[in-house]
Amino acid sequence: MQLSIFKKAGMLTTALAIGFTISGIAQQNLNTLTKREKREGWQSLFNGDNLEGWHTYHKKDVDPCWSVNDGAIELNHSKGKGGGDLVTNGEYQNFELDLDWKIAKGGNSGIIFDINEAPQYGATYITGPEMQVLDNVNADDNKKASHLAGSLYDLIPCNPATVHPYGEWNHVRIRLDNGHLTLWMNGKKVVETIMWDAKWNQMVANSKFKRWPEFATFHKGHVALQDHGDTVWYRNIRIKEL
Repeated sequence: MQLSIFKKAGMLTTALAIGFTISGIAQQNLNTLTKREKREGWQSLFNGDNLEGWHTYHKKDVDPCWSVNDGAIELNHSKGKGGGDLVTNGEYQNFELDLDWKIAKGGNSGIIFDINEAPQYGATYITGPEMQVLDNVNADDNKKASHLAGSLYDLIPCNPATVHPYGEWNHVRIRLDNGHLTLWMNGKKVVETIMWDAKWNQMVANSKFKRWPEFATFHKGHVALQDHGDTVWYRNIRIKEL
């Protein structure tokens, strides 16, 4: 009996050790690319240490509300005044964008792409479509299906609903290939559509974006992490041009 207890304890210790080892490896691999991923054409957009390669929309530098904390990009308005969406220095056309996000309780943010930064456009969402980032349970903007996490915001609802609760990481991927747009969240395909055809144009005309004639008309642009005023985190941000 005593031997059996010791044996079980040893197995438990071994299992815990393996678990901690795997966790440690996962932690070490945050914000990095494997040799295989590099060969496949993936580029890291966040090095885990600083915000090199990013700027605040229509500014040269990054607003102090954005910082790096524990290997993630964090938006926290308690850290500084001002704000604004965080935008990649580079522009991309036909790509896969892959990242993790988590949101504070009641929080709202978004991943916006195909953004044009010409001075006449006062905000990223005037030109760029958005994959919604949201605490579906507690956020104010949770009344409409196409406003829930994973949706193509105000256009196509996320289906199926796969979002994790606030404070937990979600993994998403956006693929845009010659107008064929697909969104995944936590391993599930949640949105698929064709951009720039007659059906797309009608859908935009029936949305809040009808007020901006050049919304989603650019085939190349920047990627942005949205400042909606709420605390949010992003990590493992990588892109592959197709």
